[in-house]
Amino acid sequence: MNNVSLQRRNIRKLVILAVVTVIACIAYMLVNMNFHNERLFRYALSLRTPKVIVMLITAFAIGSASIVFQSIINNTIVTPCLLGMNSLYTMIHTMVVFFAGSGSILAVNANAAFAVDLLLMAVVATIVYSYLFKKTKHNVLYVLLIGTVLSSFFSSIQNTLTRMMDPNEYDSLLATLVASFSNVNSEIIIFSVIALTILIFVLRKELMLLDVITLGKDQATNLGVDYDTTIRKLLLGVTICIAVATAMVGPISFLGLIIANLSRQLLKTFRHSQLILGASLIGMIVLIMGQMVVEQIFVYAIPISVFITTGGGIYFLYLLLRKGK
Repeated sequence: MNNVSLQRRNIRKLVILAVVTVIACIAYMLVNMNFHNERLFRYALSLRTPKVIVMLITAFAIGSASIVFQSIINNTIVTPCLLGMNSLYTMIHTMVVFFAGSGSILAVNANAAFAVDLLLMAVVATIVYSYLFKKTKHNVLYVLLIGTVLSSFFSSIQNTLTRMMDPNEYDSLLATLVASFSNVNSEIIIFSVIALTILIFVLRKELMLLDVITLGKDQATNLGVDYDTTIRKLLLGVTICIAVATAMVGPISFLGLIIANLSRQLLKTFRHSQLILGASLIGMIVLIMGQMVVEQIFVYAIPISVFITTGGGIYFLYLLLRKGK
């Protein structure tokens, strides 16, 4: 009876989150709009609509990846950024500008840049982490440790290249290394939706086994789950999700930590279908409301990643202190 009442409460909470998300989307689309001039109204809508869609996709990709990753690692204060995807993204962009120049098609054309980011990050993640997972005998903690080392390695290469780079080239590079929803290419949205849809379809069986996997390897194996194979596929799915989100808007390190833990605290359940949906909805609200503050109050002077990093750092310390107690 308690379990049934908990599920009903969670459904109500998810409905409320969905309603708040819709209200946030409408508020973002209509705030400070010129309703008297039809041309300006349509132009503003054409600019804001792709931003909202990208924020929804980014929140879903990071929220779902963070919940799955925390369940795999069995730790709620870790994020997929520990796998080194953010550092890989900054290294790729730095290498493009350093070797090809800021005026090259790979740096100027948004479609080409997105394709290169997604392809390289997905390929590196698939090859490296599949190999590491096999070599470490499917030990996720070893993979996490190696991912942290790779993150430092990628950052070292990026820092070395920036020190050797022309100052003018470096100025143009900085704009691409900060997460931003200011300039969104609508064509990227289609590729991202297709990539995430294919990923969900391929991993649909593994995602349904998440509730069982959290019981532990021995219990999951006794229940007939191929634990190592399932974990490996889910880990690769997490890296591809983060690759898609990072390639779209840039690195947002603490967003996954915030929305995943808020979803767990709000819903208090082990059902991953509800946790993933809750984290995605919370992420959508955070991104949309945060971007509204960036545009309407700070007039693009401060990127949204600054607020997320600051809030995420404070929230991370809170989680550490609470876990310590």
